[in-house]
Amino acid sequence: MEQQKILIIGLVWPEPESSAAGTRIVQLIKLFHRSGYHISLASAASKSEFSCDLKALQVTEYPIKLNDSGFNELIKTLQPDMVLYDRFMVEEQYGWRVHQECPGALKILDTEDLHFLRQARQQAIKTGHTDLYSDLAKREIAAILRCDLSLIISEMEMILLKEQFHIDPSLLHYLPFLEEELTEAQIKNWKSFEEREGFTFIGNFLHEPNWHTVQILKTKIWPLLRKKIPEAGLHIYGAYPSQKVMQLHNVKERFYVHGRAKDARKAIEKHRILLAPIQFGAGVKGKFIDAMQTGTPSVTTTIGAEAMKGNLDWNGAIEDQEENFIQKAIQLYQNKDLWMEAGKNGINILNQRYANELNGVELIKILQYLSAKSDLHRQHNFIGQILQHQTLNSTKYMSLWIEEKMRLDAGKEHKN
Repeated sequence: MEQQKILIIGLVWPEPESSAAGTRIVQLIKLFHRSGYHISLASAASKSEFSCDLKALQVTEYPIKLNDSGFNELIKTLQPDMVLYDRFMVEEQYGWRVHQECPGALKILDTEDLHFLRQARQQAIKTGHTDLYSDLAKREIAAILRCDLSLIISEMEMILLKEQFHIDPSLLHYLPFLEEELTEAQIKNWKSFEEREGFTFIGNFLHEPNWHTVQILKTKIWPLLRKKIPEAGLHIYGAYPSQKVMQLHNVKERFYVHGRAKDARKAIEKHRILLAPIQFGAGVKGKFIDAMQTGTPSVTTTIGAEAMKGNLDWNGAIEDQEENFIQKAIQLYQNKDLWMEAGKNGINILNQRYANELNGVELIKILQYLSAKSDLHRQHNFIGQILQHQTLNSTKYMSLWIEEKMRLDAGKEHKN
């Protein structure tokens, strides 16, 4: 059987040490590699020093440009069997080009999390009203309908799409983080209760919920918590901290802002508790996976823990009221037995829900089935075909207009 080819179009070049989104793409790359696919990744973003070494993962890289017909030539040459869009904005930008040059290619959307849900919750913090039926929702759901399959990281988001927006279940596939099972040897190497100091929070600061959470910690949680445990500090880590984040650093208050952590798990394991009073967001949170991988209990909110634990006990505490949140943080910090029990809960969550190899195997089986039955699958999703025909024509002509304008502008500059 001929080796199947998959092209991933990235919003950015993946940075697994910077964000859970970067980790997610790398996990998918490793899954496709294990399954025998030839993998290419194209992105119009600039690389950073933190970009993943894709060549080491045997991925062929293609820098591309926005609104540029060079992409059409590239994909025509590559002729991938599958195209995976890294977030819906990428599908909007390149979907019509893929459809034009490779209409038979299977189109997969990795949503990362539902952007419209995160935005609605963020707006609700300001207005008290949750509006799910926004323009962003229309755009994101249109992208889901135009694709053959969308990967959804949260069971709650699966329910929302199926029950509230009536998306056909055949267009959705639940795929959590793909973690390796925790072994006895790893667990034995965890830092002990006594070896750890203080509290921590970690999160990429390009992600608005993380910045908001740090503000909650600084102004509401830590001023009360530090009085109860005067020997402890709160250590904040995260990629891409702005000046306003770094300015929160205050030694006198024992509020330490460290910026980027070279290794998230090594940073977390030095501390006794992860504090994450998350007020809005969507999807599932990579920071809790990292905490579970190091035996670090977490105190978070209902939104923070959403869709992460199933019917299992949380590895710490879930509290929405500030007073209760602080009380649970104190108990976990001071009670070794409670702390160790929380760590065991994390092992159960990780090994039962995220380290299940069948999650990846099932996706590959579905992709193989859809590849063989794509015509039938698309007939079943006729609304998606209508959107493909109508919506993308407008996107196509806007993109072509921008490309032509850029060409004319460049010509004028050259003359001058």
